[in-house]
Amino acid sequence: MNFLKIILPVTTLIIFISGCGSPSIDTKTKKLLSDQEQLEKDIAMYEDTWMRFLKGDTSLVNEERFQKDVVIVTAQGDLIGIEACKNHYMNFLNGFSNIEFTIPEVIGQGNRLVKHWNFKGTHTGDFFGIPASGNKLNLSGTTLVTIKDGKIAKEHDFFDMMSMVSQLTEGDVEADATKPGVN
Repeated sequence: MNFLKIILPVTTLIIFISGCGSPSIDTKTKKLLSDQEQLEKDIAMYEDTWMRFLKGDTSLVNEERFQKDVVIVTAQGDLIGIEACKNHYMNFLNGFSNIEFTIPEVIGQGNRLVKHWNFKGTHTGDFFGIPASGNKLNLSGTTLVTIKDGKIAKEHDFFDMMSMVSQLTEGDVEADATKPGVN
């Protein structure tokens, strides 16, 4: 019995002392939390940039939010630099009125983001060389994004080009209706 009176308090003391010396969150967990916080900041900055840009705030395409050598991947070739990026996306503001832009979801891991988006507008101006038709556009797509040092470094959009051209030239075509069997 005396043995238990000595062992129990000593064991409790050893466990308490060894527990006090170790950090409550290990280094790996701290890094994961830090990475998650950065990812959340990157997503918030990214969403804010495009939501405000497509409402007309073109000043957001700048060195605070974009790498100087940002790359926009297009079917015609890569566009490099902030001015090339701004000029590319200005086609949407110049080509459409009544713009409704939504981002249903952005997911990410590390420095990569995937954005699901929907763009609606009335084709009232020149859009990448397509003269104004007055037709409505309802286009959904996905963008692969690379973030570097908290800034947009690369974007690559994917969408149904045939549906977009049909809507602009033929009018009132449902989004993605050019694909049989797609709802």
